[in-house]
Amino acid sequence: MERIFNFSAGPAVLPVEVLQRARDELLDWHGSGMSVMEMSHRGKEFMSIAAKTEADLRELAGIPDNYKVLFLSGGASAQFAMVPMNLLRGKTSANYVSTGEWSRKAIKEARKYCAVNIAATSEDANFTYAPAQDTWKIDANAAYVHYTPNETIGGVEFGWTPDPARLGVDMPLVADMSSSFLSRPLDVARFGLIYAGAQKNVGPAGLCIVIVREDLIGMPLAGTPTMFDYKIHADSDSMYNTPPTYPMYISGLVLEWLKEKGGLEAMEKINIAKAALLYDLLDTTDFYRCPVARQDRSRMNVPFTLKNPSLDEEFLKQAKARGLVQLKGHRSVGGMRASIYNAMPLDGVRALAEFMKEFADKHA
Repeated sequence: MERIFNFSAGPAVLPVEVLQRARDELLDWHGSGMSVMEMSHRGKEFMSIAAKTEADLRELAGIPDNYKVLFLSGGASAQFAMVPMNLLRGKTSANYVSTGEWSRKAIKEARKYCAVNIAATSEDANFTYAPAQDTWKIDANAAYVHYTPNETIGGVEFGWTPDPARLGVDMPLVADMSSSFLSRPLDVARFGLIYAGAQKNVGPAGLCIVIVREDLIGMPLAGTPTMFDYKIHADSDSMYNTPPTYPMYISGLVLEWLKEKGGLEAMEKINIAKAALLYDLLDTTDFYRCPVARQDRSRMNVPFTLKNPSLDEEFLKQAKARGLVQLKGHRSVGGMRASIYNAMPLDGVRALAEFMKEFADKHA
């Protein structure tokens, strides 16, 4: 069966090598006579999978020993509540940077637990850029600074890591890395907490990875549910309840694939090349337009519009006929969006760029 090129924003494309290995191991994992889906999460077989998955993640991302790695259910959206529940630690406010739909959702949820200071926002330009750090207005008495390094819907990405110390404050930096996690090298020590839904760059839906500095946990808000307490999960190695075992297993295979590809440095080079193919095309024709400020364009999610919106449906129809699918933009912004995560091969981006050029030449 011939596979298509799937540009979905999530759940997203997985490496073919990973899918093939999962297929081969589906009924019998390493001679155990069981599928991973059937294993006890406390049995020696799955415990070995979980241990290797964490070890490979720590190696790839360079995670220091004083950080806990948690494998949780609930997706990244559950973290919108868990972060303030666990990180306020007696304080009553938090700083948030608002750059699009996902940061706005995090802000809305955080307001249930604390006062939110909008340290910076790009709403004045319809969330098409990342606010420069020297424009941020930080509440010095707040518990942390939260931002979204890559906005999946709007295609805005921070090409730099904020530094609260530059703004004269000493507080943890929190990042929702769902759509850019493991797409480039990462200096974990600059963050207090990182969280990422797995279904874009790491694995299938159903798993959220949390990396948290251990001194930040253990003081949750009064009334925090047991399942929302980071320390409970950290103390039980993410086994307090049954974790999302199969997504953890697939994510472990993806991490092995990343190591085989040369790690995050090698992956970043490939991602830069893929993004350049599309942005170079968008910038050399007036048939298409990318709304995002050039310096803040995402390597993972490339939004664009056609000069004539009446051609949108025809564009999508012809793209699908060429095996290029899931290119329709999010309903909140319209247009098109190509998500080109780690597992999207360079050939897929080349095929999309070639189709876009042909379509523009024909309909210009």
